[in-house]
Amino acid sequence: MKKIFITLLTGSLCLVSCQDGLDAEATGLSTKEGLVTADVVENSISSSYQLLSNRLNILGQWNWAGGLVFQNDYIMQDIASDDMEKKWISDGDQPWIDEINNFTFTSANGGPNGLWKYNYEGIKRLNLGIELLTRPNIGAVTGISAARKNQLLGEAYFLRSFYYFSLVTNFGDVPLIVKPVESLEEAFAVSVRADKTIVWDKIKADLILAQELLPNTKYSSATEKWRVSKGAVIALQAKAALYTQRWSEVGPLVDQLAALGYGLDANYFDNFSTAKEYNDSEVIFSYDHQSNITLRRGNGICAPLGWGFFAPSADFLNSFEPNDPRKSYTVDSANQNINKMLGSLDGTNKGNDDAPNNKVYLRYADALLWKAEALNEGGDYSGAIAIINQIRLRARTTINALGAVPPAGTLPDRPASSDKALIKTWLISERRAELGFENQRMLDLKRWGIAKEVMTAHGKNFQDKHMLYPIPQSEIDASAGTLTQNAGY
Repeated sequence: MKKIFITLLTGSLCLVSCQDGLDAEATGLSTKEGLVTADVVENSISSSYQLLSNRLNILGQWNWAGGLVFQNDYIMQDIASDDMEKKWISDGDQPWIDEINNFTFTSANGGPNGLWKYNYEGIKRLNLGIELLTRPNIGAVTGISAARKNQLLGEAYFLRSFYYFSLVTNFGDVPLIVKPVESLEEAFAVSVRADKTIVWDKIKADLILAQELLPNTKYSSATEKWRVSKGAVIALQAKAALYTQRWSEVGPLVDQLAALGYGLDANYFDNFSTAKEYNDSEVIFSYDHQSNITLRRGNGICAPLGWGFFAPSADFLNSFEPNDPRKSYTVDSANQNINKMLGSLDGTNKGNDDAPNNKVYLRYADALLWKAEALNEGGDYSGAIAIINQIRLRARTTINALGAVPPAGTLPDRPASSDKALIKTWLISERRAELGFENQRMLDLKRWGIAKEVMTAHGKNFQDKHMLYPIPQSEIDASAGTLTQNAGY
């Protein structure tokens, strides 16, 4: 029996020295006492960012069927939803993606497999880094300063929480592994699913630790702005509170982001433009893609766009209100370009497997809409509407992709209302327009409890079991049945 999951937990991670931390190529796990250096400590954390990258073939070589060519967020959250289709022209290429799109997938599908492996590989690397950084003598052994140790440890706690957020929202109960696994016996012992409430508690606890360790500035590092910041930690705390319906916690957390210097960009597309990276007000956390770097760090998701992958559904295009600039900034249908994914408005980067545009994970507009949702749930209807209108104001005052100002009457303010259900429909509509193709739609539909209704109306075979993705069958087999499957699979 192939011990795939066991290998993932115990496999070695040789962390090599390099000039830029994100270039660290993790190829194996070796922490014998004589090998613990400052470079090993630095790269144990920096290499763990790599699993957030859209670089191609991080975990294999063209393993399409296994879902490992690139991380699968666009497939699992956008193609699976009513927003995106696999390709502009339907064909038989990569049928496992079609199975996700039409909800005929099984536990052997590559989508859940890739999602699982990317997250647990990141966690494996982070557990090693956390173990090293929390050794009482690590400063004396490596010469690493207390300030640097705290920063790296804060990053590690955030990133581990980020990977577990992905796992618990997609799979429910998952193994909770918080230290390096050093033997097969230990690996089997931890390959047991923890109740999701315990996973959420660990996410919350790790984020509290991260917030205490990171500097109280917009960027943790003036020279490495890609690193996790206190703002990223606070944003993920707010998102976790939203997903666990701790409504009263969301707004105060979001309010802290403005104090750190975050706000809405005047132009909507500044969030995604390659030219504006780390020079905008809104992006809170993104992966720093760069071209022509050794080891490669480019945005490989731009390559399949050149092969016709990733196209808007007709329903998505029709969902926009008239003259909404966000529509053309998201999709250029005439030229079959997904502008958000390319970081450009003219097709630049299309087909490039080493593109420079960043992958945005957290941004301020998203956080504001979390606060609006929490206020609506808590009965502050005027506060919720004010935020929705703030988002609409930015949209209607954004010069569109053709360089024109939207006509008068575009995206008018939502009127005063005390109808909670009506305000919720406004929020749902606003999130779809604002966050289209940002890996949020399916997760939103599921947590709102309307996924089955929306998918059925869209002609998809969504069943109750699809509220969670299946645990990959290869992982269940590798655990000799210790891992259990989600209901219905």
